[in-house]
Amino acid sequence: MTVSGNRRPDDKQPEQKQRGPVVLRGEYRNETSTTDQRLLDSRGPSDWVHTDPWRVLRIQAEFVEGFGMLAELPRAVTVFGSARTPRDHLEYAQGRALGTALAEAGFAVITGGGPGVMEAANKGCSEAGGLSVGLGIELPFEQGLNDWVDLGINFRYFFARKTMFVKYSQAFVCLPGGFGTLDELFEALTLVQTKKVTKFPVVLLGSEYWGGLYDWISNTVHTSGKVGEKDLALLHVTDDVDDAVKIVQEAWRAWEEAH
Repeated sequence: MTVSGNRRPDDKQPEQKQRGPVVLRGEYRNETSTTDQRLLDSRGPSDWVHTDPWRVLRIQAEFVEGFGMLAELPRAVTVFGSARTPRDHLEYAQGRALGTALAEAGFAVITGGGPGVMEAANKGCSEAGGLSVGLGIELPFEQGLNDWVDLGINFRYFFARKTMFVKYSQAFVCLPGGFGTLDELFEALTLVQTKKVTKFPVVLLGSEYWGGLYDWISNTVHTSGKVGEKDLALLHVTDDVDDAVKIVQEAWRAWEEAH
């Protein structure tokens, strides 16, 4: 009997089959076509564009696009805050003043590209002649990039977008915000605490809003031994825009001296 492909002389299937780096055993090896056949066949359903392997390519594309566009970004600070802050609110004015101050200090400003505090920071930066960057995210209930973004990318995946925030920022400044702001805040703190990123100041702008959170971390989390004294020192609470920019500048100078 002639043996062809993976067939055995007794016509039984092999105990395992390989699909590139993937090993298939048991019932999973019973495939009626190969990867090449499925690639070249234009007929049949298009469900494959919604499969996880295809999503991997989309994820890869988001990283490639983000790295390619932001690779030559000057030193930058990411500003977080609520998308729901109205334009006539004090926090909007503070975000705009922060964007202006950072631009005048030579920093690009990165935000999530949305409305509210994000728009305010982008606007202040752009008006001061700085580079205003927006990293948007596909959401079911919020619009696209605000009009004050000079350089923008829209992401499908939060984790790809969050990588860009950390990779291309020298600091985070958080104005009052909701779950999204809290998510970014604690991720940044975790990355600094575990030394995944080097010196990276995290500034909380607005003591009335952030004071309760800081007190809880200090009086409950720290007192119960869940974080150390050095971890607590990673957070800076202030009401003053100039003080926030000063913290960012000092951290930047310290980083330059160390490198």
